Amino acid sequence: MIQIDDKIVSTEIFTTRFCCDLPRCKGICCVEGNAGAPLEADEVDTLEAEYETYKPYMKPEGIEAVERQGFMVIDEDGDYTTPLIGEAECAYSFEQDGITFCAIERAYNAGKTTFIKPISCHLYPIRLIAFGNGSVGLNYHRWNVCHDALALGREKGLPMYRMLKVPLIRRFGEEFFDALCSAAQYLNEQK
Repeated sequence: MIQIDDKIVSTEIFTTRFCCDLPRCKGICCVEGNAGAPLEADEVDTLEAEYETYKPYMKPEGIEAVERQGFMVIDEDGDYTTPLIGEAECAYSFEQDGITFCAIERAYNAGKTTFIKPISCHLYPIRLIAFGNGSVGLNYHRWNVCHDALALGREKGLPMYRMLKVPLIRRFGEEFFDALCSAAQYLNEQK
């Protein structure tokens, strides 16, 4: 683990090679799982306030799920998550050419909203853990559906933190990302 200010970062984020391979995985992370995508409290308000901007991009089943369950649900651990279609598919997903995408991100790319998508989705496979003392842990969440991303990451030699530069800056700022780069350099020098 590496500590940067009040963030505890798993060294796997530096050492694991990872690059999403959407043509191969088909966006399965939006379709499978045991709960919806984790949401931060402020994201729940945004989902409600901007729902009409991404509703046109959602599947009818997703709209029905949101209107029946709400903009978020509370999972068995007491955390806010996105509602689901059926047992596992995110209500905010849609499919195009056999690949599952995020309707919120599609609305963002169309200039309809300033909300890209939940930070947990944007940062994946990094998962955030809030500690009681106010610090935040950044851990690598292993999931077998990402085997193609691991293969492509190794092929490209792309460390996970580099692939996730944009969401890491979005969540923690440029200064934190620069500190990550310095930590990565330090770890490389220690080999």
